[in-house]
Amino acid sequence: METVFGVEYSKPEVILMQDTGIGVAEAAARTCYDSFENSENEAIRSIEYAMPDRDTCGKINTIEESNLLNDLAWTHFHHSILEHANLSFLVRGTSRGVLQEHARHRIQAISVRSTRYTMSSVINAFVASQATNDKNFFIDKVLGFDMFVTCDEAYNRIEIGAIYDKLKYQASTVENFNDIAVAKSSLPLLEEFDGNSEMLFNALEEGKKKRNVGDAFKHVVTDNFKVDMVVTFNLRSLKNYFTLRDSGAAYFQIRWLAQEMMRKTPSKYLDLIIKKG
Repeated sequence: METVFGVEYSKPEVILMQDTGIGVAEAAARTCYDSFENSENEAIRSIEYAMPDRDTCGKINTIEESNLLNDLAWTHFHHSILEHANLSFLVRGTSRGVLQEHARHRIQAISVRSTRYTMSSVINAFVASQATNDKNFFIDKVLGFDMFVTCDEAYNRIEIGAIYDKLKYQASTVENFNDIAVAKSSLPLLEEFDGNSEMLFNALEEGKKKRNVGDAFKHVVTDNFKVDMVVTFNLRSLKNYFTLRDSGAAYFQIRWLAQEMMRKTPSKYLDLIIKKG
């Protein structure tokens, strides 16, 4: 956790799920120069004489160093060959504000936890709170969901209270609010557990989830919401990402993420994209 501008934030967690190695990038570069025989890696040299078999491809994908790639990256700045190496990261606990920043990086594959499909518990908590008209029930329940990158309980109670107020307003203006909030099969539960918010919440959680429930309630989502994502960069794009986002000028939350991704990136990649010294 870290305090920024008077507010305490949690930092994201990152794991490197997959990396394709630098061997294919060297093979690509040597294809350009027809120089397989000059490689210090035996698997690459063998391409000069025959198409690589499965075993050779496996050896290529385990290459840890390449003099040619280092020379092209730092002497000739021929970075297009780095696009043949890819890394995939699982990120947990960053914010939707960071997600907006990520969208500015054009060349990436990104899959993000969807508010469209994953807001059921929040909406169930609100519907249950209406059984006793208890705003504090909603705040206490949602507080336990660990939904925000901010860590200060007093601040988060304000955030959750604002979500409640927006939902309360929507409920007062939409005639069929419960129909859009819970699955049809769960509607009888509202009458069965009227007057008992805790039992109603538990029953709604155990029941069928309303399909696409987030469609009607995305207006409650703020930049403070935590998101999880899997993001894949080719090495050239990752170089650009680290250059821009590990900068003091970058938004502090995406800087934290870039720094954690960098810590989880093996040195064989960093040596080609991060200048030493």
